[in-house]
Amino acid sequence: MSTSSVRPLRRAVFAAGSALTLVALAACSSTAPDAGGGDGASTLEQLQEEGTVTVAFNGERPYSYEDAGDLTGATIALDREIFGALGVDEVEGVQTEWNSLIPGLTAGRYDTVSAGMSILPERCEQALFSEPEIMYTTAFMVPEGNPDNLTDMQSAKDAGVKLAVLSGAIEEGYSDSLDIETIAVGTPQDALDAVTSGRADASALTAISLNTLVEQTDAPVEVTESFVAVIDGVPQIGAGAEAFPLGEEELRDAYNEELAKIVSDEERWLEIVGPFGFTAAERPVEGLTTEKLCEGDLETLAEELAPELGLDG
Repeated sequence: MSTSSVRPLRRAVFAAGSALTLVALAACSSTAPDAGGGDGASTLEQLQEEGTVTVAFNGERPYSYEDAGDLTGATIALDREIFGALGVDEVEGVQTEWNSLIPGLTAGRYDTVSAGMSILPERCEQALFSEPEIMYTTAFMVPEGNPDNLTDMQSAKDAGVKLAVLSGAIEEGYSDSLDIETIAVGTPQDALDAVTSGRADASALTAISLNTLVEQTDAPVEVTESFVAVIDGVPQIGAGAEAFPLGEEELRDAYNEELAKIVSDEERWLEIVGPFGFTAAERPVEGLTTEKLCEGDLETLAEELAPELGLDG
């Protein structure tokens, strides 16, 4: 099976047992016992010992999803490559609604979030992010013919449309910034249903997700040309990454070391994520870092990366 919550629960039980043991020892001695044995193992060492990492996924193609019961997707493929290099051979998944991904991470339901999650300042306060794995642009899923002539976020505001957006996703933030009316949905399929039923005029999501979704449906919808959203005159440069619990710097850093070997090699990066529809245009450009995205100064970042991103004319 690809989905599992057994291993994290086992770790939780182990931790609880360790805590009870420490309480008992403390009751018998005025000196706290020294850490020893497996109790002092890092998370990475525990994962290596168990041979399995459990990741949360949202079911969004082509990032991370189940296909005929098998866990797959671009970020899952990266996980298998990276964790495999770290000595963790199995990747299991827990499907989770988008706005519950980080709360579940904090609660210890899984080890990481593998969902192409955007690196945003507010999220950086709640989780540790790897370096960028995938860059993305935005697009709209609209009824055939694009009756509202949507081309970018400002056009959606000007047309007065109602957008279906994933609850807690970055497109919801774009819409809120521009006072665009939205309905929050749990999955991309829910967004498609909202558009086809008329409950929403369009849906805003990453372009590659929408293209993948529309390729698999006979519904009378299409996807607009992709664009970099502009809010208050600032290009919203976006990148997705693996998310780790706060305090897991060692695990995050080990992941980053292997990730850098992949992202720096375009051929290898494409070999891993290309089968899911990603192209060289989505490979993170040099100079785009998690530190800069967590700072949130996108105006300065856009100026620095303008040549690499084609934003300088």
